[in-house]
Amino acid sequence: MKILVIEDEAELCKSIVAYLKGEQYICEVAETYTTALKKIDSFEYDCILLDITLPDGDGLKILSELKNNNKTDGVIIISAKNSINDRITGLNLGADDYLAKPFHLSELSARIAAIIRRRRFTGQNKIVFHEISIDTISRETMVHGSLMELTKKEYQLLLYFIVNKGKVISKNAITQHLWGDDMNAQDNADIIYTHIKNLRKKLQEAGSGDYLKAVYGMGYKFTDS
Repeated sequence: MKILVIEDEAELCKSIVAYLKGEQYICEVAETYTTALKKIDSFEYDCILLDITLPDGDGLKILSELKNNNKTDGVIIISAKNSINDRITGLNLGADDYLAKPFHLSELSARIAAIIRRRRFTGQNKIVFHEISIDTISRETMVHGSLMELTKKEYQLLLYFIVNKGKVISKNAITQHLWGDDMNAQDNADIIYTHIKNLRKKLQEAGSGDYLKAVYGMGYKFTDS
């Protein structure tokens, strides 16, 4: 799951990213209004943490931009402002939650998980695709009721495919989802191919159907058709 942290307080931003990475989230950072707009226009996120007080713009306008572009990214406003008007405005513009500073990182993580569960998984902790079952709380994958051992990236890749089942996903989209801002450090084509090959092999060895299809010149699709 990929998170965008829009926050100009360097130390707070660093603490949030470190904690969420420890919870196995992929994190990207935008410290300004301008950078945030570029990122939300170019990429999709499972959840956006939004400070509404930014040095070069009003964070609430980012909510308007998401709404105008029909984006479905979850949003939690994190701000030192704690007025009822800010809360109402933010929620009316499409924010899912509002968390006033200072806050406990464990509470932030719990709220992120709740929003992702509601938006991506219809409120459920478990995602089922035929014989494959994924528990998003324990991060365990079962095939025909037996535990399947996956690496962190393999788990993230499988979850990403199942959430987007039936859709063709480009290699660039996969790279961005798995590595975020670190994507340029990866040898994209080779490492994606390796992860997909290993994931497909493990699924088949566990008794799963071969649902992972390559779409020539476009990317990959997870489908039973």
